[in-house]
Amino acid sequence: MVGKSNHPQLVMLEDEYRNRLKHYTSFELQIVPELKNAKKLSEQEQKEREADLLLKYMDTSDEVLLLDEHGKQFGSVEFARFIEKKNLSSLKRMIFVVGGPYGFSQRIYDRANQKISLSAMTFSHQMIRVIFMEQLYRAYTIIKGEPYHHE
Repeated sequence: MVGKSNHPQLVMLEDEYRNRLKHYTSFELQIVPELKNAKKLSEQEQKEREADLLLKYMDTSDEVLLLDEHGKQFGSVEFARFIEKKNLSSLKRMIFVVGGPYGFSQRIYDRANQKISLSAMTFSHQMIRVIFMEQLYRAYTIIKGEPYHHE
């Protein structure tokens, strides 16, 4: 994720879902610092510098999935099956990447294995973290047959 959230309520929700996810899987948040003097940089320069930082966290064996508005959309049950299938494969790590306010550089798109969209709507990069973490938690409760999700 690029940049810390500056909304205390969102940070509280991130912490809540991070703690919930620990019961199901090894889950870690890596926050890449926001760029200094970003207002002096073009959108493209910002994306390239963020790419430099993000790529440092990725190994060649990682499955990299971008949260991107042009990605594949899943229903909650379908996403749970997707996660379950990925967990049963021989992946070392799945990395879900939330970009900065301008999205990703082409280098990040080139490195990605897949793009996932959580909605046709656009959300702030800070808010999407909480939405994604809740959906990941929901997926694990579906996989485990727990009563969190209702159809």
